[in-house]
Amino acid sequence: MNAVVMESLEPLVAGLRSEGFTVVGPTVRDGAIRFAELSHAAQLPAGRGDDQQPGHYRLTERDDELVFGFAASPDSAKRYTQPPRQALFRMREAEVEETRSQAPRIALLGVRACDLAAIAVQDRVFLGGRHPDPAYRERREALFLIAVNCAVPGGTCFCVSMGTGPKATAGFDLALTELSAPHRFLVETGSERGAEVVAPLPHRPAGGDDVTAAEEVSGVAATRMGRQVDTDNIQERLAAAHDSPRWTEVASRCLACTNCTMVCPTCFCTTVEDATGFGGGEAERTEVWDSCFTLDFSEVAGSPVRGSGSARYRQWLTHKFSTWFDQFGMSGCVGCGRCITWCPTGIDVTEELGCIL
Repeated sequence: MNAVVMESLEPLVAGLRSEGFTVVGPTVRDGAIRFAELSHAAQLPAGRGDDQQPGHYRLTERDDELVFGFAASPDSAKRYTQPPRQALFRMREAEVEETRSQAPRIALLGVRACDLAAIAVQDRVFLGGRHPDPAYRERREALFLIAVNCAVPGGTCFCVSMGTGPKATAGFDLALTELSAPHRFLVETGSERGAEVVAPLPHRPAGGDDVTAAEEVSGVAATRMGRQVDTDNIQERLAAAHDSPRWTEVASRCLACTNCTMVCPTCFCTTVEDATGFGGGEAERTEVWDSCFTLDFSEVAGSPVRGSGSARYRQWLTHKFSTWFDQFGMSGCVGCGRCITWCPTGIDVTEELGCIL
């Protein structure tokens, strides 16, 4: 990969917008770091960090000028590859109207290595089977991915255990490593599209000191993971733990609120909602995110297959770390830690795995 150095991200944002992309990146909103449309690089959360622990998230002030000095936010690329709500079709009287529109050209700035791994998981789910999802394919092909190599892992991160980070190695158009003293960005190209975008922008070739500094950023981040998981033979060990009493113990704390699956970058379950207009003669079917934690998710013949909280939690955790391999040949967890941070009762999957296994 070719590496160059840019002093500012403003030309990159402006260049992408001039190419017809909607640039989406991290901003401060609703007391958190959230993805939103950017018109200028100044909207990025410079000098802001975060404190993440089980069931705890708080923004913090940093004493430096880092733009990406925070860990994974509640938003992931899933919002743009598999939107939370999308119309499938509309009916007017007896006629069916297609509602699918052209996929928007989005440049997603600030994608972490764990989220790139999550996109690869989704690609396997939606494109790797006998019935590829054409709408998903269109959204993926229209997406321009700008990765950021993590410098500041969160207290709930465990991407090193899952082999997904903290450095992005594939699946991006551009990858940034933010460096300080002086403040600058080392930019690696991962595709022809990425090289074409960078070429006309102000930059200089990366020197040896720049490359060494970037390697140090990723190396230090790898030693600062907030959590870890022993993944050796995890499939077999989880299968053997089907009757562990820990499932009942964790279920006593689980609210079945679905927060963990909503923030998870790989969970892909959906349901459909049908709505009719007040005047009659008009109806619409919409696909929305769903969760295996809802009681009616596994309903068959009027009754749920997994009626207890322990059965639903066991299904979710076992699927992520064991049976996902049987389905898709890879893990369903990328170690981003979001499910730990955003669980209102602070349930920690790494702790539960340690107790169950």
